[in-house]
Amino acid sequence: MIRGIRGAITIESNTPELIYSETERLVKEMARVNKIDPEDIASVIVTTTPDINSAFPAKAVRSIEGWKYVPTMCTHEMNVPGSLPLCIRVLMHVNTTVPQKDIQHVYLNDAVTLRPDLVNENR
Repeated sequence: MIRGIRGAITIESNTPELIYSETERLVKEMARVNKIDPEDIASVIVTTTPDINSAFPAKAVRSIEGWKYVPTMCTHEMNVPGSLPLCIRVLMHVNTTVPQKDIQHVYLNDAVTLRPDLVNENR
């Protein structure tokens, strides 16, 4: 069975260093709290708000030890007026038997405002 695990994080500025470090931080936390092995990941989709364009966050995912062959791609979120700026979102498709209600979605920094109903729900 495959499940989707959501995550999001905001960065302070559009720099490659922050894009890479915060994307890696988010993905590692998503894997840690859900006890995910890279071999169980079918794919990862990373989106950014349009104000993030100085680096590909998928590069950060592929750079994590053991994640080199995880299929990963990036795209931009819709440009909705008033939406949360400088936000990186991740949708990880994982082969798991964990019930949907027990999946732990991860929201960090200002991204906690996106889904307050899921923040720390299971942690």
